[in-house]
Amino acid sequence: MTAEKIVELFERDVRARRRLAELLVMEPDVRLAMINAVLRDVATKSDLERLRDELRNEFRSEIEKLRSEFRDEIRDVRRELSSLSERVARLEGRVDLLIKVFIGFNVPLLVAVIGILLKLIFG
Repeated sequence: MTAEKIVELFERDVRARRRLAELLVMEPDVRLAMINAVLRDVATKSDLERLRDELRNEFRSEIEKLRSEFRDEIRDVRRELSSLSERVARLEGRVDLLIKVFIGFNVPLLVAVIGILLKLIFG
């Protein structure tokens, strides 16, 4: 009988597989080898604490980086807003000047037209 055939038999027979496991566990050397093999894959409390600390530090670093980028963006937006505010103030000044010039030129014309109309009506 080949090893392959034995493995196939154990795959099919759950009870035989369980009995083999019980027999293997009863042997101290085999049990110790199995425990050591399993323990290599088990995370210890200190492993978890170290991982937690690493993740916490990474998160803090990323959060600080994002805060810094956010502050830079806010600073840029404030700078642009200040620039726009200055441009609006200059535009308001020009519009005020334009209105004054418009009134300055049109008031004498309106007075002259009113005078001519009054002269035509009364005169």
